[in-house]
Amino acid sequence: MAVTLSAVGTADQTPAPWLDPARYWGSLATATEGLESPLGVLELGALRFNTHDLVRRAAGKPIRVASKSIRIRGLTESLLATEGYAGVLAFTLPEALWLAETVDDVVVGYPTADAAALRRLASDPVAAARVTLMVDSLEHLDFIDACIAPQQREVLRPCLELDVSWSSRVPVGHVGVWRSPLRTPEDAAAFARTIERRPGFRLVGMMAYEAQIAGLGDRDSPTGTWSKSKSWIKRRSVPELTERRGLAVASVRNVAELEFVNGGGTGSLETTSQDDSITEVAAGSGILGGHLFDLYRSFHPAPAASFALSVVRKPTPTMAVILGGGWVASGPPGDDRMPQLAWPANLHFVRREMAGEVQTPVHGSGAETLRPGDRVWLRHAKSGELSERINEFVVVDGDRVVDRLTTYRGEGKAFL
Repeated sequence: MAVTLSAVGTADQTPAPWLDPARYWGSLATATEGLESPLGVLELGALRFNTHDLVRRAAGKPIRVASKSIRIRGLTESLLATEGYAGVLAFTLPEALWLAETVDDVVVGYPTADAAALRRLASDPVAAARVTLMVDSLEHLDFIDACIAPQQREVLRPCLELDVSWSSRVPVGHVGVWRSPLRTPEDAAAFARTIERRPGFRLVGMMAYEAQIAGLGDRDSPTGTWSKSKSWIKRRSVPELTERRGLAVASVRNVAELEFVNGGGTGSLETTSQDDSITEVAAGSGILGGHLFDLYRSFHPAPAASFALSVVRKPTPTMAVILGGGWVASGPPGDDRMPQLAWPANLHFVRREMAGEVQTPVHGSGAETLRPGDRVWLRHAKSGELSERINEFVVVDGDRVVDRLTTYRGEGKAFL
């Protein structure tokens, strides 16, 4: 099933219930009373708020849904049925082939080395017309040709990725993520010519993702020192990447007729959408609102996704132990990758144990009234990674369950 995200509960909704924690988490608890934990929950009003707020921030640029950050097929379908959203940015080729059974525009956001999936793609006319592959080197083209020769396959649709990470000699050095070796307009144009000369390929797109802006929260330090550094990085990176990306896109358009140029992410929609060289933006994490987005100054997603775990022990009167909890996000290890204790208030992890595989002790005044069988509500740091832990989310509207959405895991899919 797929929920309806349009019309009701748009970005101007007031008052937002999630701004009143006791009311918000209390409603979730009431709605899900009697359901067993671990329990994943999507709050419909918050989902609608986030859905329309992303469209507002994209300022007219269509949003390609980043499936990695959702991993719930029904929710992706709902987004694609909502004005402002078009196409999927998948994270693996097997996932893209699966989604392309019903979605006619799927871009694989990362290069693939899956020979079996490439052969499936190349031998299926419908999939070959719907799925776009990410490439950034001659080795990628050679690998594809080694899997299935050009004369034995459908024409494939590559997308060229330009690296737009930022480098500053002083004081931070390389900022961003290590992706494509193509950094300059000359690099991009030369590789575009290589693709166009190769039989069995037709260059259809470009991607240029600015992780140092989209993925860099700038409100995370009590002292403001690192936060100020992040803001400084963003202010200097935006004009540099806008100029370089614009020149690269123009150079590639002189070689091939591009269908799309993709950029940005949830954290950079305002600046990316202002880049005239970009035809679409990507977003996904902002739909579910993982707690890492609490660290951004320019926007405030609602906590649409959460999970509940049960208390099973009381080691002391001021402590409680919940079953499970070690759902830690990928990235540099640190407190910001831990799940966030959302409700009851005034709960804290025990520093020497933190969130554990099978048990998580918590302490503080909020733990004093907890008893075995009570619930603790948590938020994941990221968004799509939560879907790998549960088979389904229940969808709550107010104080009642209105739907259930199956995750990839619940559908028997484990793509990465």
